[in-house]
Amino acid sequence: MERPLVTWDADGVKAWADAAPREGGVLLHSLRGFIDAGRAGALVADHLLSDDAPVRVATFDIDQLLDYRSRRPEMTFSINQWTAYDEPHLALDMVHDGEGSPFLLLHGFEPDIQWERYIGAVREIVDRLGVGLTLGTHGIPMAVPHTRPLTVTLHGTDQDLLPDTPSMFGTVTVPASAQNLLEYRFGQWGMPVVNVAVHVPHYLAQSTYPQAAQRALEGLEDVSGLDLDPGALDAAAERATEEIGRQLAESEDVQALVEALENQYDAFHEARGRGLPLDDQLPSADEIAAEFEKFLAQERRDPPNQP
Repeated sequence: MERPLVTWDADGVKAWADAAPREGGVLLHSLRGFIDAGRAGALVADHLLSDDAPVRVATFDIDQLLDYRSRRPEMTFSINQWTAYDEPHLALDMVHDGEGSPFLLLHGFEPDIQWERYIGAVREIVDRLGVGLTLGTHGIPMAVPHTRPLTVTLHGTDQDLLPDTPSMFGTVTVPASAQNLLEYRFGQWGMPVVNVAVHVPHYLAQSTYPQAAQRALEGLEDVSGLDLDPGALDAAAERATEEIGRQLAESEDVQALVEALENQYDAFHEARGRGLPLDDQLPSADEIAAEFEKFLAQERRDPPNQP
């Protein structure tokens, strides 16, 4: 007999049923794995879990979804014994926004295998718990400077939920992820999904960049109407800015790179503001894919740094 993929917590399900909004709840998913430049999505999940007393609603059997040999969790060895293990998990919790409104947060490790079964399980969660909108967020590396406002790409299954603004992308082919496949499948099933992809300066993609998480939270607020308190990350963002400034002052090459990116960014937004054709201002599909693959190669070699 096939082992169940999801274990429901009866008390958590009842708590959600008692508190859930009548017009349909919100499910936000932010998973560790594949790509998350600046740790934008991971910081969002940490922030939402730290400011509330989460109520466990359901737990996935992560052993059925994780390839431990290709993505090994970290362990800590101290002197002569193992003292800690970064326990893999994938769980669904009920949390609350700044005004006390409940919503669901799916967090933990992105599945390596059984994607279709995992997505089917998320669909079951959405149907059973009366979710009206599914949201996701993460960071993607882009050729943009940290000295300009962070931009995002909002993409999803319901065009009415997306802004009517020019896209920075044409058509591009990139490696799949469980998060993006979930959006694709939900679209086939006529279910509303929106993902907020924050454009993180590619030279900061390996760092923890709280500004990216703040921009993600703002985008999620705009779509959902939730109060997610991006300002709570102000102190961390200020520390990151100071560290970036220090490193920038030590490298003329990085200064030249940032200046070139500033010129490109300003030219793009000036052209968009004047209604001019954007083709010459945008990176080509091949350039985007090359930057994406370069990020993935670096991600495989080096663990994220903490500024």
